[in-house]
Amino acid sequence: MSSRDSEQQRASRSSQESADDVIVDTTAAAEHKAALDADVDSLLDEIDEVLEVNAEEFVKGFVQKGGQ
Repeated sequence: MSSRDSEQQRASRSSQESADDVIVDTTAAAEHKAALDADVDSLLDEIDEVLEVNAEEFVKGFVQKGGQ
């Protein structure tokens, strides 16, 4: 095997390892996004429930006192 063939094999292996790392990172990012989406949906559902029970009280909790 020539030196050139050896270099090409190493470059090919390195390229494949980099591609595998990208796939793993992309998968992890997709899983993280899905978890965040679920958390946001849960929070929005909770807000909807509070608004159904007492919207006025909910809004008053965000109004600043004294015009500030």
